[in-house]
Amino acid sequence: MVAGMLRHLHSLRRLKRDNGWIETLLEESYNERMHLLTFMKMSEPGWFMKTMILGAQGVFFNAMFLSYLISPKITHRFVGYLEEEAVHTYTRCIHEIERGDLPKWSDPAFEVPEIAVTYWRMPEGKRSMRDLLLYIRADEACHRGVNHTLSNLNNKEDPNPFVSDYKAGSDRQRPINPALKPTGYEREEVIG
Repeated sequence: MVAGMLRHLHSLRRLKRDNGWIETLLEESYNERMHLLTFMKMSEPGWFMKTMILGAQGVFFNAMFLSYLISPKITHRFVGYLEEEAVHTYTRCIHEIERGDLPKWSDPAFEVPEIAVTYWRMPEGKRSMRDLLLYIRADEACHRGVNHTLSNLNNKEDPNPFVSDYKAGSDRQRPINPALKPTGYEREEVIG
């Protein structure tokens, strides 16, 4: 959200298009919000947790704001590593569910919140906590690849490889699946 907002304002100041970066960054932000809303729906947090979320937002938003102003490249790399850690965390949770270490999440009566069923279009019969974590882990793997790729690019000039239209006059269209490369795509692979 922070990167998308800053790039949006920069695009307006320059009166130039952004080569598709804003859309991808805002999509990533929306997806992360859906993860949070899903888990919030499952736990129905009280005032203390809501206060903690508010505090974390205040600290993290401002830290990311300053970080992105100083170095978008380093910020995207950091987020890529953060998403990699999320992939490991969800993988561990999935293994613990499969071993039966998390009985509440292994319970067949457990219901995935409707917000998650709708968002990920979860089919009937595939709505366990394990299934939900598989969807979320796949999202995090994509976020990891997207951020590592954006870190590898020149953020002022290079097109966003995750959209079908790059720059005015460009005839290249190459959608990339970021989950295929956990370290992201190198600049030469995107603009070459």
